[in-house]
Amino acid sequence: MASIMSLLAIDIGSSRCKAVVFALTGEILTQHACAYTPAFPAPSHAEINPETFWQAVCHCSQAVSKNLSDPVRALCLSSHGETFVPVNGRNQPVAPAILNQDNRATEETVWLERTFERKRLFEITGLVAHPMYPVPKFLWLRKHRPDVVAPSVRFLSVIGYVLSRLGLPAYIDYSLASRYLAFDIRQRRWSEEILAATEISAECLPIPVPAGTIAGKIDAHVASQLGLSPGTIVVMGGHDQPCSALGVGAIGSGRVADSMGTYECLLAASDQPCLTDEALAASLNSYCHVVPDKFVTLAYFPSGIMVKWFHDLLYAAAYGEGSLAQNGDPSDSESIHYASLEREAPAGPTGLCITPNLIGTCNPDFNPRTRGIISGLGPDTTRSQIYKGILEGLACELSQMTDILTNAVGEFRDVYVTGGGARSALGLQLRAALSGRELHVMKCPEAVCLGGAILAGVACGEYGSLREAVELVVHDVSTVSPDPALAAAYAQQAKQYRHLRSALTAGATTESAIGRQEEQ
Repeated sequence: MASIMSLLAIDIGSSRCKAVVFALTGEILTQHACAYTPAFPAPSHAEINPETFWQAVCHCSQAVSKNLSDPVRALCLSSHGETFVPVNGRNQPVAPAILNQDNRATEETVWLERTFERKRLFEITGLVAHPMYPVPKFLWLRKHRPDVVAPSVRFLSVIGYVLSRLGLPAYIDYSLASRYLAFDIRQRRWSEEILAATEISAECLPIPVPAGTIAGKIDAHVASQLGLSPGTIVVMGGHDQPCSALGVGAIGSGRVADSMGTYECLLAASDQPCLTDEALAASLNSYCHVVPDKFVTLAYFPSGIMVKWFHDLLYAAAYGEGSLAQNGDPSDSESIHYASLEREAPAGPTGLCITPNLIGTCNPDFNPRTRGIISGLGPDTTRSQIYKGILEGLACELSQMTDILTNAVGEFRDVYVTGGGARSALGLQLRAALSGRELHVMKCPEAVCLGGAILAGVACGEYGSLREAVELVVHDVSTVSPDPALAAAYAQQAKQYRHLRSALTAGATTESAIGRQEEQ
């Protein structure tokens, strides 16, 4: 099938923007990425200048558009969730974008938990209260920055802000709207109940539309900034995790995706949201998919952040800050370091118990106060043992996540993996053995952008449907099966990890309860 047109997908992360151009057959024609650094102006605060997102989009788009033989037919935008940009009536920022990792709104989160029964909030939004979400931060801004919460101010998603810079309506798709903690996922609209209780006006929020909606076409001025042709179609993508699920073919019940990035996210697609008592007890997220009339349920934990932390601890001084190459991908030296650590790793279990919770836990307890632990160090412990111990900890954590997700959505054996963690053969081997799941490594390593490209291709008529596109462009290239002997060798260490993880969670819960009593 000869491709005469191409599809451009741009994914805007919290620390990196990536643009990938795909042929209609799913092959990557070219890609480019650039990194940026958030600001941390106060404890628990994380912000970024919104202009940074726009400049990154322009830079990446221009880079991939140069010397492209197949013109870009459509552009699709996806992004990380929760981050928002306060703008005035002319869509100009009135304050920095507040990032998802910002945890300033802890008091407001407690207030939400008291105002709404936990189960009721979960039934409406598919989420449990947490300071990562925009609504608690809106309440914080109202109290501490009333100038930012003027009647004319709107709170746009990252995609909405970029759309406004493209001269298009600042829409938000259902999956990203679901990350605000104010979206009725069944009705697919802002929750009147939550807005009334929080005294947030619906006019302050963007207009929700389905992923795959055509937002418009770019004019000549914007096209020159992006390096694209005037009239290029712009298509609504969505939250990166559902886009990644689409990119590995998880478009309906029975297929589970594992996106191994900064956070590792295990995701199951379904016809209905999973709002059971079991899902609530595990604080699962269940919300709108980028696939029409479908939902996703996900469990996740810090993953790549721990690996990157250890790498930089060992090597950053040797080559200075900024270990990323110009295109934002791991540098050659970084890849060499990981390969060396993996090659030197001991054959059997390290005996170490290492939890990856550098900035808090996720499922099942979601406690931002929790910190990571390294247990079992001795005077003869090597850096390669610690590196493998981190991979062992991630495998133990994934094993717990698979159990949690199974309890909520039912049994599954096959998991379709993508992301940076999928590059580690040792990491995949450990994950498969300890979780007891068959891991399918995808042909395309850029699942988020592939999902965006699929949405763009369907929107502009290049594919007849999402299912047709998935059958054409989504393929796995290898399978890692669980090794029973390896699982048996790790039985004791895995048991110790679970005990440590439980103690860590209990300690953090106690600390959190004490903190709340002090707040009262």
